[in-house]
Amino acid sequence: MLDRAIIEFDKALRTVLAPARSVRPVPGEGVPDAMLDDAERRHAAALMRINHVGEICAQALYQGQAMMSRDPAIRDTLRQASQEETEHLAWTERRIAELGGRKSLLNPVWYGGALALGLLAGRFGDRWNLGFLAETERQVERHLKGHLETLPTDDARSRAIVEQMKVDEAEHADMAVRLGAHELPAPVKGAMKFAARLMTTVTYRV
Repeated sequence: MLDRAIIEFDKALRTVLAPARSVRPVPGEGVPDAMLDDAERRHAAALMRINHVGEICAQALYQGQAMMSRDPAIRDTLRQASQEETEHLAWTERRIAELGGRKSLLNPVWYGGALALGLLAGRFGDRWNLGFLAETERQVERHLKGHLETLPTDDARSRAIVEQMKVDEAEHADMAVRLGAHELPAPVKGAMKFAARLMTTVTYRV
């Protein structure tokens, strides 16, 4: 148990503090960067900061859910999905730097809150755990679709990253359904939407 606790704590530190790495090429890497004005660049950087925080939270959620899962196969699937989300973390981190922005100052807070939610979801059993995962990914997919509508039209590099993230999140939601996810009650979905709105509003500025 002590060894596992150390491993999980190390993972949390690496997620929040260490630069993320990607195995896949960064989407849009070969596309010339657009000539954005200052307002467009700040807006794009803020949106990518929100997406970066979303991936910080995804790492924490998957970690908490995997720790609580009783099924080794589901646990392994959650960890595999977490590795894919690490690539999103690397892509958004890199794009923030290219745009001259900064990561959220509240990343440790977001991580801790998401980890607590992941642990709580896991307490209700694997099917509800997967249901929470599926709904989270659906909401993230809708959130990314909204970003595509508000990102500067010429910012092809940011758009390519968000498009690929959107595809991956949809696949993770489908994966959870295939594994037997339960549909969450409407009040729980509403609470998740409210929490997501709060996080995105604060992260756009901080």
